[in-house]
Amino acid sequence: MKMQMKYALWAAVLVLPFGVLAQEEADSLSFWKKGGDASFTFSQVSLNNWAAGGQNSMTGTFMLNAFANYAKNKSAWDNSFTLGYGLTKQGSDNLIKSEDRLLLTSKYGYKAGGKWFYSGLFDFRTQMTTGYQDPPTNSSVISEFLAPAYIQFSLGMDYKPNDNFSLYISPLTSKSTIVMDDSLSNVGAYGVEAGEKYRGEFGASVKSVYKKENLLQNVDLFTRLDLFSNLAEEPQHIDVEWEGRLNFKINDYLTAVASLHLVYDHDVKTSEEVMVDGVSTTVARGPKLQSKQLLGFGLNFKF
Repeated sequence: MKMQMKYALWAAVLVLPFGVLAQEEADSLSFWKKGGDASFTFSQVSLNNWAAGGQNSMTGTFMLNAFANYAKNKSAWDNSFTLGYGLTKQGSDNLIKSEDRLLLTSKYGYKAGGKWFYSGLFDFRTQMTTGYQDPPTNSSVISEFLAPAYIQFSLGMDYKPNDNFSLYISPLTSKSTIVMDDSLSNVGAYGVEAGEKYRGEFGASVKSVYKKENLLQNVDLFTRLDLFSNLAEEPQHIDVEWEGRLNFKINDYLTAVASLHLVYDHDVKTSEEVMVDGVSTTVARGPKLQSKQLLGFGLNFKF
């Protein structure tokens, strides 16, 4: 009996630390909330001896939205990742890029009182592949990976009444514009000085996010608004980015997506081709509102 009690005691001594560690790990995981969705929309048109005319075409778009949020006591750490890529092919023309973005946001907050948090935010965005100004000819490069890329660091206050809504206000925001491609930096694209690869700005920013599952039956809503003003230089010119997206659930795997993406950046100049004395000439224009709209039907997976 004494021998059995001795073995039982040693077993308890050996197993107890592992049990405590396992419990601590389970507790730490309970403070995380993770999830997201991935979707793929595809359309295809094939014509053969079609009297009305037209071209064969294919379009495919992939979207990934993921989040990992941590909350414990007075701390809140929200992380989100968005990746999107799409291509269109018409007849024998070159591929045309219809979607390309990479966005990472991380925000840490410490509760100040009520629904308010003292917060710091990091935001990084760029595109992954070459973009052309003249598709489908694809002879004039307008963007590359890290050309441009935008990085924001900011300190401010975050109002979070629930998991669906956040309003972040920052009077202290640094915005960095990076243009790593030599051909683009040499002409001063995206607001950098000609020949430079970096531009720094200091100002204030506002970021608002709202999401709602089952806004209507089987309809999910996501909307995001980002504002930035360079207080040191032309503060009246406010950079604006707004995105709205509706996901219409058909069943567990089939969905329809409708989205609209608007961007205005005073530092992004535009150009257009005009005919001068019978010759096509590129003429520089000022900044304009950029818009992108998507309406698609395809596969969706939530995790």
